[in-house]
Amino acid sequence: MSTKVSDHILQRLRNWGVDHVFGYPGDGINGLLAAWGRAENQPRFVQSRHEEMSAFEAVGYAKFSGRLGVCVATSGPGAIHLLNGLYDAKLDHVPVLAIVGQTHRTAMGGSYQQEVDLHTLFKDVASDFIETVTVPEQLPNVIDRAIRTAYARRCPTAIIVPGDVQELDYSPPTHEFKMVPSSLDRSSWTAVPSQDALQRAAEILNSGDKVAILVGQGAAGARAEVERIAEVLKAGVAKALLGKDVLSDELPYVTGSIGLLGTRPSYELMRDCDTLLTIGSSFPYTQFMPGFGKARGVQIDIDPHMVGMRYPYEVNLVGDAKATLERLIPLIDPARGPEWYDTVCDNVTRWRGVMERRAQLSADPINPEYVTHALDALLPENVIITADSGSAANWYARHLTMRPGMRSSLSGTLATMGPGVPYAIGAKFAHPDRPAIALVGDGAMQMNGLAEMITAAKYRHAWEDPRLIVAIYNNRDLNQVTWEMRAMEGAPSFLPSQEIPDVQYAAFARSLGLTGVRVEKPEDVEAGWRAGLEADGPAVIEFLTDSAVPPIPPHATWEQMEATAASILKGDADRGSMIKQGLKAKMQEFLTGHEKK
Repeated sequence: MSTKVSDHILQRLRNWGVDHVFGYPGDGINGLLAAWGRAENQPRFVQSRHEEMSAFEAVGYAKFSGRLGVCVATSGPGAIHLLNGLYDAKLDHVPVLAIVGQTHRTAMGGSYQQEVDLHTLFKDVASDFIETVTVPEQLPNVIDRAIRTAYARRCPTAIIVPGDVQELDYSPPTHEFKMVPSSLDRSSWTAVPSQDALQRAAEILNSGDKVAILVGQGAAGARAEVERIAEVLKAGVAKALLGKDVLSDELPYVTGSIGLLGTRPSYELMRDCDTLLTIGSSFPYTQFMPGFGKARGVQIDIDPHMVGMRYPYEVNLVGDAKATLERLIPLIDPARGPEWYDTVCDNVTRWRGVMERRAQLSADPINPEYVTHALDALLPENVIITADSGSAANWYARHLTMRPGMRSSLSGTLATMGPGVPYAIGAKFAHPDRPAIALVGDGAMQMNGLAEMITAAKYRHAWEDPRLIVAIYNNRDLNQVTWEMRAMEGAPSFLPSQEIPDVQYAAFARSLGLTGVRVEKPEDVEAGWRAGLEADGPAVIEFLTDSAVPPIPPHATWEQMEATAASILKGDADRGSMIKQGLKAKMQEFLTGHEKK
C-alpha cells in the first residue's frame, strides 16, 4: 500500500517525538483519521468533547511537559473552535501546533460547505507560521518549520491540509529547482547577553540597597540561580502568576504572587524597593511595579521582542535566564546589610498570619478562602495544580504554598474562562504518574468543565495515577465580575448577568461513575479534600461557598475598603434586606481580617 500524505504527517509527528494529539473528528480530516487507524493510533488521538478543549488540553500538555502540544480539528467550525485555546498559547508563550482540515481544492472559492478562509482566520493567532499544504512535496518541510517555529518562538503555529490532499500519495521533495528539502534535527542552543551588558546590569544591582526580584515562567529553568542571586542581593522575590511554581513559597524571602490577585508583601516589596530585577516575566500591570523614578531596573528575557516595555529598565539582558544568571552572579557584590531582607521576611510572616485569620472567618455556608487553605497542608509533593479564571484564582494565588516538585499554572495573559479542567487533563497525559487538581469556579465549570469530565472518565484508565480532582467553588455567582462591578464601578450586583443556576456537580460526576462529593458545611471541608485525594479515579468535590467573601486587593487601604463596603450596602438593595444585612456583616468581618495599613 502506498504512503498517503496523511500517513506521512503522522509519521513526521512521531519522528519529532509527538506522542499525543488532542482533537475532535470531522469529515474535513477523514484522511488523517484513516491514517490514524493504519498507524494503530500512534501518536495517540485524545478525543475531547469540543475543539476548544482540544486546544486547551494541548496548551496544558505543553505547559507541564515542556514539549510541543498538538491539536487537530476539522475544517470550518472545528478550526474556528480552536481559536480561544490557541490565543491562550500565544499570549502565554507556549509551543502548540494546530493541524486543521479544509474543503477539497476543487471546491475552494466556491462558497462550499464549511469553507472558511483559514489563512485569514489564523493569520493573527498563528502569525509566526501558517501554511496550506497543496501538494505532497511541500512535506515534510511545512511540518518541520511549524514545529521548529513553535519551539523556537514559544508560540502556536498552524498547518492547513485540504481533504483531497490528505488522500494523495506522498512523494518527497526532489533535488530540483523550487523544491525545498528539510531535516529533523533541532539542536539545543543558548542565548547569552554581552559581557558589557552584564557589567552594566551588575553596576545597577550593586548600587541598590533594597532589591526586589520579579520572576515569571521564563525563570522556571533557573531555580537554583534565582535562589542564589536573591541570597547574594538579600532581595525579596515576587512571582507573576505564571511563575508561581518557579520558587518554593517556603523560602522566607519569597513574597508570593504579584498583582490584583497577589499578596500584600509583594505589593510592599515593589512599593519600597530601590532596585528591580525582572527575570522571565512580561507581567503587564505597571501600577503594581515600583513608581517611575523610584527604582532602577534590570530585565532578563530570552525574547528581544518582549523586553523593555513593562518598566523603564536601564539594562535589558536578552538571554536564557539560567545562562545569564550564571554569568551575572559572580559580578554581584554581596556586601549589604540585613535590614531590607529582614523587613521582607517579616512582611511575609505577617501576611501568612493574615491569610490564616481570613481563612478561619465564618461564612455562609463555607468560606472559599478556607477551602483552599485547608487543601494546602494536604497537597501531595508531586501534585500538578491548575486554576481557572475568576475568584477561584484569588485563593489559588494567595493560599497555596508551592513546594519543590509541585507544578501549577493557569491562563495568565488571556485570563480566559474554561481552561482549568482541560489543562489538568493535558497535564495527566504529560505526567500520567502524578495527581492533578483543578480549582474551578461554578461559572467556568458550567461553561465547559462539566462536559470535559466525560473526557476524564473516558481516559481514567490511561493514567498510572488516576487521580484528577476537580474542586468547584459553588456560589451561584459569577463572583470575580460581581466584585469588580462593586469595587471599580460602584455598581450593585446585576443579577440577570451574575446569578447562575445551582447545578448538582457531584451528582453529575457520580452519573459518570466518578467520585462526587458535595460539601455543605465547614467542618466537612477537609474530609471532602481527603475523599478526592484518596479516590481511585477522577473526582469532583463541590464546595458550597459564600459569594459575599471579598477578594480584597493587596494594595487596598482600610479607607478604600470601607468606602467599597458602603457602596455595596447602598447599591445592593435589589438583593433584599436580609441578604443586604448579611453582606454588611460579612464585609465587616473580612475588613477586620485585613491589616489597617
